[in-house]
Amino acid sequence: MKFTKMHGCGNDYVYVNCFEETVDNPSEVAKIVSDRHFGIGSDGLILICPSEKADFRMAMYNLDGSEGKMCGNGVRCIAKYVYDHHLTDKTRISLETLAGIKYLDLQVENGKVATVTVDMGEPILEAAKIPVTIPKDRIIDEPVDIDGRTWNMTCVSMGNPHAIVFVDDTQSLDLEKIGPAFEKHPMFPEQVNTEFLQVLDRHTVNMRVWERGSGETLACGTGACASAMACILNGKTEHEVLIHLLGGDLRITYDPDKNRIFMTGPATEVFSGEIDL
Repeated sequence: MKFTKMHGCGNDYVYVNCFEETVDNPSEVAKIVSDRHFGIGSDGLILICPSEKADFRMAMYNLDGSEGKMCGNGVRCIAKYVYDHHLTDKTRISLETLAGIKYLDLQVENGKVATVTVDMGEPILEAAKIPVTIPKDRIIDEPVDIDGRTWNMTCVSMGNPHAIVFVDDTQSLDLEKIGPAFEKHPMFPEQVNTEFLQVLDRHTVNMRVWERGSGETLACGTGACASAMACILNGKTEHEVLIHLLGGDLRITYDPDKNRIFMTGPATEVFSGEIDL
């Protein structure tokens, strides 16, 4: 199988061009290629596929083989791949995902995509649609007891579920312990991605993320969008936020008139190769 390794702010996936390749069991392939000792090494597998509804279609699988609905860093990398590899010459493309069709604007420098702005759509705030089983319409600054400690949590879906918690310092967190406690808590019937935020000022935050099915990753695009929305809902930032992740920066803008979130960030191709499966 031919593949290309790419990352967005360190959130790395193995990408396969399914206009040319066929992947018969993507869940198992994801486990194989993601292994950083015996495989290629990644946070998962993303397939770039034909679409009947959009220019392209994304299918993504986490490193544990579970299928994800949406990956903000992944969609930027797909945009770079299809333009740089001449699958399209358009600088605005549509991408079908399990979380709906996303629209991407490509910023091209010297003939290649440098950054991508993604219309990530409307944030979902209804608790039942996220889903989280707390019997309230919205979960904003809600105290919850997890792993013997009370956390104040705000929940947002960007096509996948996110729990956002504000902390004084992101560096000192024992994410290997607290991340799984959130991810697999019974209040999240589809499990959850958890973002831990340290607000630096009205325009800037630090973020660490524990992703369901993948563990701690260097970046999460949907998580950054959900986090920006949580900051706004809690009155902590303005509508444009620069989010510092372990792997780089993402700029998130919320348009209240359209009720839509836009994400701008880099996409990087690392190498291409072939693997025997």
